[in-house]
Amino acid sequence: MKSSISFFFFFLFALFLLPLLAHADCDCSVDEEGRDKSKAQPLKIVAVFSILIAGAIGVCLPILSKWIPTISPEKDLFFIIKAFAAGVILATGFIHILPDAFENLTSPCLKDNPWHNFPFAGLAAMVAAIGTLMVDTMATSYYARSSTVEKTAVVLDEFKSVDEGGVAVDMRAHTHATHGHAHGPAFSDHTSSDLIRHRIISQVLELGIVVHSVIIGISLGASESPSTIRPLVAALSFHQFFEGMGLGGCIVQAKFAVKSMATMVLFFSLTTPVGIAIGMGISSVYDENSPTALIVEGILNSAAAGILIYMALVDLLAADFMNPRVQNKFKLQVGINISLLIGAGLMSLLAKWA
Repeated sequence: MKSSISFFFFFLFALFLLPLLAHADCDCSVDEEGRDKSKAQPLKIVAVFSILIAGAIGVCLPILSKWIPTISPEKDLFFIIKAFAAGVILATGFIHILPDAFENLTSPCLKDNPWHNFPFAGLAAMVAAIGTLMVDTMATSYYARSSTVEKTAVVLDEFKSVDEGGVAVDMRAHTHATHGHAHGPAFSDHTSSDLIRHRIISQVLELGIVVHSVIIGISLGASESPSTIRPLVAALSFHQFFEGMGLGGCIVQAKFAVKSMATMVLFFSLTTPVGIAIGMGISSVYDENSPTALIVEGILNSAAAGILIYMALVDLLAADFMNPRVQNKFKLQVGINISLLIGAGLMSLLAKWA
């Protein structure tokens, strides 16, 4: 867990440095219409606090289920809320991020060869989705093997001979006397496997969210157009709130320690606001139409879209829709399907403004 969090911070730091390369070799003119720095600055500050608060509330709501039993993972409402959030994440990948990536990588500011001769955005999204699958599978396998080795060591310790009054007695002689020993390990293995899956899902999902959140934040922070920023503030606040709920639900199911949970919550909540702050700081040199900026943003957006689409379909929706609890309740099936459609529909509608 510590290595994963360290990787997150290293990745974020590297990502923050990329926009500094985007001021060189600009082949396209910047649209000056509607630019007003004095009016844009207060809107950016509002955006920082609005998105920070919305994201923090969204990611913390599922975590507070310990004190709000209605939204605890044991309740049907939790599945409905999670389906809505998964719909938001799915629409984010398909409707918001991937089209932007195609637009960036097919921009007239880029050379025809190779950027206009091949769909690099689709390629990057596909590679990212396949890469996520591989990481997902290998990480699950690794942690499962590690867990098995630890449990085997514990069992071997229990099976060691114990000296009772000078007579060596094999602990295995007692395993049939207590049914708890016979059935306990099977339940423990299943529980451990679920925890491993949820922990990997939450970490990979956060990584995908971080990638596009930084790009969104930098773009908003570097913009000097009030007419562009205003709709983005409301749209991104809504987006962060429900995306946070999806991530928060995964964090709750993963049952992280309090310190690790707090780190992930802070990391998610601060990513977009920090991106906005960086965008504000580099607005004088940042040119979103430069070839370097277009290529970097396009590839990162494509990768983020691939990760989020995979996570939403495979690790969030498929896992919950095939859950025995959902399969055995027709009303719950109907509820999560409707919730999914509403979440995806509302997030898709936001594409009109952001």
